[in-house]
Formats: sequence, structure tokens, C-alpha cells
Amino acid sequence: MHLRLSPQDAAFQQRMRAYFTTEFPRELRHAAAAGQQLTPEDIRRSQSVLNDAGLAVPAWPTSWGGQDWSPLRMHIWNSEMRAAGVLPPLPFNTSMVGPVIAAFGSEELKARFLPQTASLEIWWCQGFSEPDAGSDLASLRTTAVRDGDHYVVNGQKIWTTLAQHADWMFALVRTDPAAPRKQAGISFLLLDMRSEGVTTRPIRTLDGDVEVNEVFFDDVRVPADQLVGEENKGWDYAKFLLGNERVGVADTGLIKLWLTDLKDHARQVRRGDGTLLDDPAVAVRFAELEAELMAIELTAVRVSGSSSDGRPDPASSILKLCGSQLQQDVLELAIDVAGPMALSWEHLEAVPGWASSSVPTYLNYRKATIYGGSSEVQRSIVATSILGLKG
Repeated sequence: MHLRLSPQDAAFQQRMRAYFTTEFPRELRHAAAAGQQLTPEDIRRSQSVLNDAGLAVPAWPTSWGGQDWSPLRMHIWNSEMRAAGVLPPLPFNTSMVGPVIAAFGSEELKARFLPQTASLEIWWCQGFSEPDAGSDLASLRTTAVRDGDHYVVNGQKIWTTLAQHADWMFALVRTDPAAPRKQAGISFLLLDMRSEGVTTRPIRTLDGDVEVNEVFFDDVRVPADQLVGEENKGWDYAKFLLGNERVGVADTGLIKLWLTDLKDHARQVRRGDGTLLDDPAVAVRFAELEAELMAIELTAVRVSGSSSDGRPDPASSILKLCGSQLQQDVLELAIDVAGPMALSWEHLEAVPGWASSSVPTYLNYRKATIYGGSSEVQRSIVATSILGLKG
């Protein structure tokens, strides 16, 4: 994507580039760029450094650390951060629960949680999906019954990403089982993961990693003042959150970094008298993916920051739909570029790390078209909210 930046925006881009490439801790940047798995301590430190520089939560209100940047500057910030190999701030904190608390939480909740959420002193996880409520999230059955100054929570969440490291969970719970519509009667609750009755059980996925978990609640007592907004209004807050999440899924900076690296790898794979990148069929695939990325970038700049008053821009569903599919297409091409080298998942001396990790990474990102609302759900939103179609 070639943007004609104003002098002011060009200067901003240079400031971002200089910070991420020269001021941000080199050891953290190089580890992330090399695809190494950062420790939880490294992730906390990385976000803390960004927060100290005022670069962790630029989309938040300025009273809580935001920068009041234009969508273009938000795009430049993310692109330069990704290009430098800097790990972006934890999305559960910065683009999910933080904006919800800032928009709908009491002043007490804001003061209590937002500073530590921005700095990652509090690590959040998302308690939405359940065994029988994934894409049909409104069917969730985890209950929260009011008992004096507390809610008593019982139920189960699943596919809870990085719950093993989390300090707190933001959870959707059913507070009115008799509500006339399944979307009603749901509340948005903040829950301490160290509470008695909380059990976390890891799930090992196809790529061999442990990233997601089951979380069980057995008579967990949660102070009632940890309710965000109004009781039984949680579905409205969840829609606001999911709008922000869907924009973030179309991480154009990450996809651009993948494509740039993959082109370099293709240049190193010999084929006949040239390289794999000289093969017209391979070159066409790169060109098609780059063209699609450009279209998504333009949409992302337009949509970024447009969720307000609990009503996300429905175009965020287009970003989620197209961005998640593009991620999978790029990673499929990575396997094809790796060829027989992709058969080895272990880091052997004779096999480059990018090649041996291509299949596990591809398998991991099969989830991209499911989380944040499956592709089928996004198509329904586009059909009804954008095209005005009726079922």
C-alpha cells in the first residue's frame, strides 16, 4: 500500500520507525522477529515498555493513556511496530476489555483497572465461548446468581486463550435465565482468576502447543461491584468488544511482515537455474495476495476506531472475514514454498526454522476463521447490516 502522507504524517511515521527500531529493547524485538516464543515475563515487559512510551493503548480515551490519533496514524503505528518485529500489546487488554471498561465501566472500575490493564500488570483472558456456545455465543449457560454483595458463578468456558497466564478474566455470564430472548439476561463480569472455585485445564492443540484452556467455575464468589455497566446489558458490551476484535484480527501489519519474509525465503529456494520466486505460478500467487492485502489495508484505515456508543461499524465483519482468510492463504503458501522441508517440525540444522515451523503455524491459524465470530457469522452480518438482505 502506497500512502501519500502529509508532511506531518510522514514525520510521525519516522518517529514511530525510529522508536521501534532504535529505542525499544533490542533483545525483545529480535526474539519476536525471529519467531521465538517469548516468556510471559518478556510479554509483560514488552507491553510495560510500550506503555511507558505512551504507545500501548493509543486508541483509548486520552484521559486513560490514549493518543487521539487518526485512523491513518493508528495504521502507521501498527505497521511500523510489526515491521520492526515488536510484539504488539496484548489484545485482550488493549482492544477488548480496556475499551469496554473505558466506555461502560464506573469511574471506580476505570481507576482500579485501566492503568494496570494498559501496563499489563493485570493480564486478562476472555471468558466468552463455552462447549455449546461458540459461534452461537448468545446460548451461553454459565450463570451468575446475585447473593448479597456478590455474584455466585457456576459453569464452564472453553478455548480460553492464555488463561494459564491470566490474572483476571472478563466473562459473559447469564444473570437472568428467564429473559425472553437469549441475547438478553447476559452480564459482563470481571473475575479474579485466583478466586476459590476457579479451575484452569490446558488443551493441547494440533500444532503441539498449549495456548487454549478450559476454565471451570464452582460456586465462585465475585464482588458485585465488578459488574461492568448494567446488569443484563452484557450482550451490548460484547458486540462493542467484538467489533474492536474483528478489526484487530485483520492485522495487516503482521500479514505484510509474513509476505515480506516469505518472499525472501522463496528467493533462497532453488528451482532449475533460478529460484522459486522466478516461477510464474508462484509469482502470481504472491501478486494476488499482495493485492488483497492492499484492499484490506484500505478498509482497515477506514474502519479503525469507528466503533462508538456500543455500535461497531458492520464493515469490521468484512475485515474479519477477509483478513482471517488471507492469513490462512499466506500460511498455506508458506508450506508450498517450504516444500519437503515442511515435513520436519523439529528444528534440525539442515532445515531452516521458518520451514519447520510452517505446518504448525498453518495448523494454529485454522482457528482464525472461527474465533471472534466464524466466517459464517460474518457473512450473515454483512448480508443483514450492510446489504440489507432479509432471511
